[in-house]
Amino acid sequence: MKSNRNQAIVTYRAIPGLETCNVTSSPIEMANFKHPHSKPKCFNYGFACLSMAAKKEEREFEPTTTQLLEHPLALLALVPRDAALFAAGAIAGAAAKTFTAPLDRIKLLMQTHGVRVGQESAKKAMGFLEAITVIGKEEGVRGYWKGNLPQVIRIIPYSAVQLFAYESYKKLFRGKDEELSVLGRLAAGACAGMTSTLVTYPLDVLRLRLAVEPGYRTMSQIALSMLREEGIASFYNGLGPSLIGIAPYIAVNFCVFDLVKKSLPEKYQNRPETSLVTALVSATLATLTCYPLDTIRRQMQMRGTPYNSVLDAFSGILERDGWVGLYRGFVPNALKNLPNSSIRLTAFDTVKSLVAASEKEFQSIVEGNRKEAKASSVH
Repeated sequence: MKSNRNQAIVTYRAIPGLETCNVTSSPIEMANFKHPHSKPKCFNYGFACLSMAAKKEEREFEPTTTQLLEHPLALLALVPRDAALFAAGAIAGAAAKTFTAPLDRIKLLMQTHGVRVGQESAKKAMGFLEAITVIGKEEGVRGYWKGNLPQVIRIIPYSAVQLFAYESYKKLFRGKDEELSVLGRLAAGACAGMTSTLVTYPLDVLRLRLAVEPGYRTMSQIALSMLREEGIASFYNGLGPSLIGIAPYIAVNFCVFDLVKKSLPEKYQNRPETSLVTALVSATLATLTCYPLDTIRRQMQMRGTPYNSVLDAFSGILERDGWVGLYRGFVPNALKNLPNSSIRLTAFDTVKSLVAASEKEFQSIVEGNRKEAKASSVH
């Protein structure tokens, strides 16, 4: 058949086993069809078709530039949802890490003191106030933020990947009823934590070396030295305990955060103060549970570490310092993690709410434009 450019031709074939609609009236729209831009219709002619008219129609009623300026919240709806959430995770992580950098530096010095000064002097642990005094006396105020730049460089992809991956894994672990069980949330958190750790681990090692080893000023100096003297495998020292440690930590942290918020009355769920308090509770429980593994991996990351495995490090720390050694630096770590987790999760939750509100605002403008066009056509 010949046709000009403006003529559309539809061909169809019989499909074995396909039931046709036995109707004699006008086409029936299937309300349960979930594609937002197509309306399937069933005819009594023995075949089905998909109408894409709705997509074109929606574009015709999209907000004008003037309307977007009058409703700036709707502008956010023009940004792809995944891109907005990914950026939110990155910004939230960078802000939280910079705010808590001094406590992180103090914690690292306390955790690695034994390995740095040698076995004989390791029994004399470095205290919280002592670590604060040492940094201020030897390096000044800037010393409290030493190593923060590589940490921020690391935390941007780390936080973005972790928070975005958690949302993605939650979709993956949903059951047939589209509900997410407690085990599903724990699995999603564990997978998100391991994914982000695996992607950014070398930067974490560089940050640790810059923070606690004297004589280095830049990440590039440390990286070249490690490659030359220890090989590329040194960038992954302690990866095993890091994965083992981060999986339960993120699993407990994110799962408790989600479940506590979900249990609250709906009117309180989207409030920023609710996110802050909930994040505080979840971070505390997660830190108490998983902190010993963090101490083990830090000591395994150090140059000249005497430990070859997690069990070796665990028994070595117990023998030298007792159970207290596994929680060395816990106070500054807890003080750091509480605001850190609160800032990250609250910021991420806020952006998620903004994205949802912007989509609702955008759709409201579209519906208003559609009604106005319909009213104009009637008159």
